[in-house]
Amino acid sequence: MSRISSVLTTVVATTACVCASASPAAATGPVVSRGVTIPAFYTPPAELPPGNGELIRHEPLRLGLSLPGLGGRRLPGTATRLMYTSTDSNGEPVAVTGAYIEPSARWKGAGPRPLAVVGSGTMGQGDQCAPSLALERPLTLTGRTVSFGYETLAVYRLLATGAAVVVTDYVGLGATDRLHTYVNRVDEGHAMLDAARAARSVPGASVTAASRVGMYGYSQGGGASAAAAELQRTYAPDVPLVGTYSGAPPADLTEVTKGIDGSALAGALGWSINGFAQAAPALRDVVEANLNDAGRKALKDISTTCVGDAILGYGFTRSSKWTKSGKSVGEIIAGEPAAQAVLDDQRLGRLRPTGPVRVVTGVQDDIVPHAQARQLAVDWCEKGADVTYKAVRLPNLDDKLLTNHLVPLLTDQGDAVAWLADRLAGKAARSDCGTLPAQR
Repeated sequence: MSRISSVLTTVVATTACVCASASPAAATGPVVSRGVTIPAFYTPPAELPPGNGELIRHEPLRLGLSLPGLGGRRLPGTATRLMYTSTDSNGEPVAVTGAYIEPSARWKGAGPRPLAVVGSGTMGQGDQCAPSLALERPLTLTGRTVSFGYETLAVYRLLATGAAVVVTDYVGLGATDRLHTYVNRVDEGHAMLDAARAARSVPGASVTAASRVGMYGYSQGGGASAAAAELQRTYAPDVPLVGTYSGAPPADLTEVTKGIDGSALAGALGWSINGFAQAAPALRDVVEANLNDAGRKALKDISTTCVGDAILGYGFTRSSKWTKSGKSVGEIIAGEPAAQAVLDDQRLGRLRPTGPVRVVTGVQDDIVPHAQARQLAVDWCEKGADVTYKAVRLPNLDDKLLTNHLVPLLTDQGDAVAWLADRLAGKAARSDCGTLPAQR
């Protein structure tokens, strides 16, 4: 336990994600997750309005970290909680929650105020640690759950540029009608693009249909922003996407599974299994046939956790302990073509992204492996994309404590925000595709 406790301390100290929650199949009353009541706002209506990116409901959102500003406006801006429509990976309508922030900072560039869409890094599978709730409650610490709003720094840095920001909670993270479909590229990409659409309808928002839009995300968010860039052309051509930052993207889930299994973030493997089992019957059948009682119990419990609880409860766990055969979950899926096809369908890099993209990966990242993230940049270059690539070179701590994964997030964040701000201002990007083969 002392080793796992040190992990949690490291995570909090480095502004990493720690939180926890619950997700009922259908909410008929107040939803309580590990002792925390989810606001009624997050329960979707029985019927959704037609269309994607339509605003279902909204209400003022008090930012947990803010300061008095001139003229009565608080810094960094005025926030609104959102629920909007999207389409999931099965083509079904779904309600997604999030938050829009109208910045106090003035936009000094040409044209209408631009919009940055933020896809958060891993928050888990529980509704109470949804990113929009984390903006309101930067730290939740109870006897059963820990939640830390580690994306707030990136959000506020983007607001300081004069851009508006909309944060998506993704499908099922926040909204209480289903489990969060963790690292599902279609669900996440659609949620980000539809957040951009919904932002235009927020009362008092200064962004318009003509506002330049940028995507921002690291880790899970890096995969989500990459998916949005790939899907924009066919799903949301009305969103004027001018730049995408994709940090440490989980582009190849087969390889990422190997990095996560047995690490401090082993619980993330459970989140992905739960999410894909909900959305893909082929994988669900394989999982149900191969799990032992310990595995079933673990996955059920993991579905109500977020990072802090998952680290404390499942850090450094091997998935082989969850299966009847003693094989890892990755090995079992690899041996079942129908299940492997579900993961293969999640592969990023098969479509050309819209607009310039910036891919950043830590060469020592042992959670979201460097090689598969770099391959995403290579694949995009081969498709004619405008790719700016950066390999973050830091000492290898080799501790499986998330450190190799999290430190590049912090060291590169300033450059990432500056790069995206330049795209939102209409400045051209410089492609590294010509030199990428020599960069490792």
